[in-house]
Amino acid sequence: MTLRAAIAASMAYDTIMVFEGQFTDHILPDQIHKINLSFLSPRMRREYGGCAGNIAYNYKLVGGEPVPIGMVGDDFGPYFDHYQRWGIDASCLVTAKDSYTAQCFIVTDLHNNQLAGFHPGAMGLSAQIPVAQAGAVACGLVGPDAKDAMQLHTQQMAAAGVPFILDPGQNILLFSGPELLELIDQAPVLVCNDYEAELVADKTGLSLEQLATRVQTLIVTRGAEGSWVHQGGQRHAVAPVVATDVKDPTGCGDAYRAGLLLAMAKGLPLMQGAQLGSVLGAIKIAVQGCQNHKPTLAEIRASYEQHYGAWPF
Repeated sequence: MTLRAAIAASMAYDTIMVFEGQFTDHILPDQIHKINLSFLSPRMRREYGGCAGNIAYNYKLVGGEPVPIGMVGDDFGPYFDHYQRWGIDASCLVTAKDSYTAQCFIVTDLHNNQLAGFHPGAMGLSAQIPVAQAGAVACGLVGPDAKDAMQLHTQQMAAAGVPFILDPGQNILLFSGPELLELIDQAPVLVCNDYEAELVADKTGLSLEQLATRVQTLIVTRGAEGSWVHQGGQRHAVAPVVATDVKDPTGCGDAYRAGLLLAMAKGLPLMQGAQLGSVLGAIKIAVQGCQNHKPTLAEIRASYEQHYGAWPF
């Protein structure tokens, strides 16, 4: 049985700076029309990120064979080395010359308020990489990426008969209601967090129950409250795993999606994938950064058995 999964979504660096104060102390309400601020940030870190990058990392942790698909820039070298150390297949990560890898620049203050800017860089060319380049796969995922790449990769996975997850994420805003429905109607599985699900409902004019009839499975993640799995006209609740610590929620949704991919690759019920995803999300949230948690498979299994019973994977 192959556990190879094509993951077509963003590859990015996250540069995070910490301002040791409060933004509100420096923003004058009567001067909002001409903001010109500079925040001294003595602490900075650069993390490996992007939805494809994070999902691939977590999928590898649970024994999967991820194949991230995306366009990267000339500065991707350290990320490539990181993937080599973890044995992640980088054959479908193509370098666009004279471009930067997509990058998110974030400044946070001591109250966890954030100012962020995103440079898509090479990501804008991701449609140039066909899903077929990944070879034979057991399953796939199409996540946030350039709009044309998301549309093309959805079409390619559907046409190839690959079981796949559609995860439009923050890029829901790029699509009109009809365009979203065109993507959804090609996908066996739709995954959103609760806020994103409301955005999809608003843009399409359909309720969650109506959206669930357009796919085989609709999954809505709800953070610390667990998740919902809509299947066969019923909504099933997946209980959350309580984290041992809460340090950084960024990337928890990507960790969760790796659990779904493993269930899909092994032909297991997605309820079990959602449970594994909950375990991975709780492990990730206790560590700062999206790819710095390093649980063993035995530790992941022990947490699963503690919360959900016999290990099915």
